[in-house]
Order: sequence, then structure tokens, then C-alpha cells
Amino acid sequence: MKNTLLAILTLFSISQISAQENTVESTENKIENSKGIRLKGNALFLPIGIANVAGEFQLSKKITLQGDVFVSPWKSFSGHELQYYSASIEGRYYFKEAFSGFYLGANIAMSKFTLQKWNYWNDEFFYNENNETFIKSDLYQKGFSYLLGITAGYQFRLSDKWFMDIYGTAGSSQDFYKGYTRSTGERYDDAVKYNKSSEILPYRGGVMITYKLK
Repeated sequence: MKNTLLAILTLFSISQISAQENTVESTENKIENSKGIRLKGNALFLPIGIANVAGEFQLSKKITLQGDVFVSPWKSFSGHELQYYSASIEGRYYFKEAFSGFYLGANIAMSKFTLQKWNYWNDEFFYNENNETFIKSDLYQKGFSYLLGITAGYQFRLSDKWFMDIYGTAGSSQDFYKGYTRSTGERYDDAVKYNKSSEILPYRGGVMITYKLK
């Protein structure tokens, strides 16, 4: 009798352990199967011929990884140089669950540009260190940047497959550039190689229309 009772208890224990393992495995499979991929396009810049596309991949229940590229091909846009090419990688933490609600992210990016700074959109005089005089509207800058920032955003569902992602990123921009004149193509600055600047500024943002692949 004792042996029979012991055997029953042993079988019961094994069945309980097996059931727990199956539950854990089922939960893990559910999380694994829920992982998704989203493809995105920035609706804010598309109407003016600037492409910003991204892909976001779920790593865990609340964490995703996004990569995106930004391409502005304009040699002249409204009278100003606006060639800007960048790529970034971003880790995101969603407070509710991946692809839903508010999130914060850490972003790192690199860019290459030929553009005219916004504070050169006038006919004021510019004086370099050699006291040479230039008109600001005749000047533009060419170089590259390293950027590191923090993203805040909100993503919500539009339909079964479509979502909207509203976000903005601000942080540190380390810039290396050379300054040129439009009229002569020569440099107006005094640096031997690159000018260097460091700024805290918003450098990404928009409204991403998102399509769910799986």
C-alpha cells in the first residue's frame, strides 16, 4: 500500500512539473511568436521630396530596435542647399508593450551634408579672421556629423496592419564642416581642414506611417 501511494505521489509530482514546464514553454513561444517587424515611411517629409524610411524589430515584450535612413537630395531648395543624408540606430522602451503607446529611446546617428545654415538666409555681412567680407546668402557649408540623442514618441494602431508613430529626437551634434562661397567655389573660412562645432538641438522627428509585416 505504501509503495502504491508513493508511486501515485511520484507520478503526480512528475505531471505537475511537466505541466509547469509546458506552461513556461507555451508562454515563451507566445512571446516569441508575438515578435514583429514594422516598415515605416515619414509622411511629414514626403510631400517635399525628402525620403525617411525605417524598420522596427521587436526584441522583447517592451523593447524594440529601429534603424532608419534620411535622404534629402536637394542641391537647391527654395534657394538654399539642402543635401542631407543620415542613418541612425535606436533602441526603444515601450511603457505598455512593443509598438503600443508611449516610449523612450536612445538614438545614435551619422550624417553627411551640403547645406546652407538657417542663420545664413540673409544678406548680412560675414567677416572671417582675416577680415575678409562676404555676404551670408552667398555662403554654404559641407561636412559630416556624429549625433547622440534621446527620443520620445507615441505609437498607436490605425487598423489591423497599419499604425502611426509620432516622435521627436534631441541631443548632441558634433559637426565637422568646410565653408564655401557660391560665386567662386572657394572657402570663406580660415580653418586648414575642418571647422568644428558642438550643439544641442532637435535633429529627428515626424509622423511615421507604419505597416505591420508580422
